[in-house]
Amino acid sequence: MPVDPPYLRIAAELRRRISSGDLAPGDRVPSTRRITQEWGVAMATATKALATLNQEGLVRAVPGVGTVVAEPDRARGRGAAPGEGLSRERVVRAAIALADAEGLAALSMRRVAAEFGTSTMALYRHVPSKGELVRLMSEAVFSGGPTGPEPAGWRPRLTREVRWLWSQYERHPWLARAMAGLTRPLASPHAMSYTERTLGTLRGLGLTPYGMIHTHLALLGYTQGVAMAVELESQARQDTGLTADEWLAANENRMDSIQLTGAYPVLSTLFGDGEFDLELGALFEFGLERMMDGIESLIERSSQR
Repeated sequence: MPVDPPYLRIAAELRRRISSGDLAPGDRVPSTRRITQEWGVAMATATKALATLNQEGLVRAVPGVGTVVAEPDRARGRGAAPGEGLSRERVVRAAIALADAEGLAALSMRRVAAEFGTSTMALYRHVPSKGELVRLMSEAVFSGGPTGPEPAGWRPRLTREVRWLWSQYERHPWLARAMAGLTRPLASPHAMSYTERTLGTLRGLGLTPYGMIHTHLALLGYTQGVAMAVELESQARQDTGLTADEWLAANENRMDSIQLTGAYPVLSTLFGDGEFDLELGALFEFGLERMMDGIESLIERSSQR
């Protein structure tokens, strides 16, 4: 009697959990990494198991959360032929949704093809490589910009641009790593539009071309650096199933035992009067204001020369 491939057996077990109610609509299903640990299979097998359930309409990807059980009315049952209606735009949208939910490491041409129930070769007719796919994904994300009336003054305008960039990194945790090459930037017209806007804000303030471009890159590098922590937190939550607060609570005894040694007297006193809540958005805002203070000082010195 033939034995089903491992990915079908895993899909069947997850399907059973969904049909029995153990996994209700909106519940997170095991991530690919968790499946590899629970069933002892390769990442590709775990990916095919989730792709099978996705094609059946039983699960869906949610940006920033992971793969969850789909609502009953989302079950697809489309009956469309594999790859029907495939286009570059649809491929890019699917890749963004996948990377938002599971991270850039989970992205592959094969995995995106599985989202459409088609072959990898069918995708190559629209996007020639994974590298080009990531470039198109980044380009799509950067296609917008700040909305509303433009504020007066270089500092509010520049702050608005950087906050807009931060919002894209928060919404798409994979983006910071995809755009991390400061010395080898992607050939992305929309990303270059962001650069043009920030440089336009700095123009006419007395900065040299060197000062303008380095100010832009310093702000870009700072924002990307903090955003990398967003991606790491998103991945850690997917891997462990714990929020940052839950992880801290689970490790509280270990942290306390380290501090009780007395080896870190300054660090220990900082948390003595209450809980310390490290929130990445607040950290970003604190650093951004300090950087703006420094840029303002640089502009003032430049005007005095």
